Amino acid sequence: MTDGRFDRIALIGIGLIGSSIARDVKELGLAKEVVISTRSPETLRRAEELGLGTAYVASAAEAVRGADLVVVSVPVGASEEVARQISPNLKAGAIVTDVGSTKASVIAQMAPHMPQGVHFIPGHPLAGTEKSGPDAGFAGLFRGRWCIFTPLPDTDPQALEKLKAFWTALGSRIDEMDPQHHDKVLAIVSHLPHIIAYNIVGTADDLETVTESEVIKYSASGFRDFTRLAASDPTMWRDVCLHNKDAILEMLARFSEDLAYLQRAIRWGEGDKLFDLFTRTRAVRRSIIEAGQDVDAPDFGRHALDAKK
Repeated sequence: MTDGRFDRIALIGIGLIGSSIARDVKELGLAKEVVISTRSPETLRRAEELGLGTAYVASAAEAVRGADLVVVSVPVGASEEVARQISPNLKAGAIVTDVGSTKASVIAQMAPHMPQGVHFIPGHPLAGTEKSGPDAGFAGLFRGRWCIFTPLPDTDPQALEKLKAFWTALGSRIDEMDPQHHDKVLAIVSHLPHIIAYNIVGTADDLETVTESEVIKYSASGFRDFTRLAASDPTMWRDVCLHNKDAILEMLARFSEDLAYLQRAIRWGEGDKLFDLFTRTRAVRRSIIEAGQDVDAPDFGRHALDAKK
């Protein structure tokens, strides 16, 4: 059995996910040293101001020297470059993982650069907000959320258990998937909703005279919730679309077919079909709440705002 502690952890990238990991590691005492690296000098300086680690270096290659655990938290399109940079300095027995929302692409980019004796275990914590940067993270982000691993066929069982113990200590629930299956599942539960949100908000923005005078001013809960998703990091979501395009295009095709069905039902006044669809989808929302993946708080945060006044 293992408690998920490491002597030295290297965090490559210190945005929402990386900074949340750093805060949990510090709060829970899961490492003696936490070395943080990011390409932006301003972001690195801010991470130091926040006290997120014990050392701060611009070079990813330098950051991983002597690290027992390396967590790569960069947009998936940058995975190969990071793997290439850190490869020469990874010590034997180190565990390298990532937090990317696509897995087949990340494996294709990173696995060829992993040295013999280094344990590369792709991962994906299903947690986050629309915020980005080191200030966006917070302790407890992963509590009660799923972390999915897509281990390679030759993954060392002990290394996998050690990494699972780490994420369990952060509060995550653990599961394993085949990389292609993961990408298809995430295409419908995460990628497609974000794409739809970006598109809807973009459509509203294209209607400039309406947007400026009425859409923003009278934003009800539906449009407001879409804008939250559409506020997510553009670089990250650009890379997700490009690196999971087959699964996303498949889900977009299915969505387009279902949207055409809904369009016909509205056009022909088929209220029974509309009622059946809305009833079925309402049950899905209830199932998500029952599964502990959200809370039943229909006030959209208004009570929280009242409490601050």
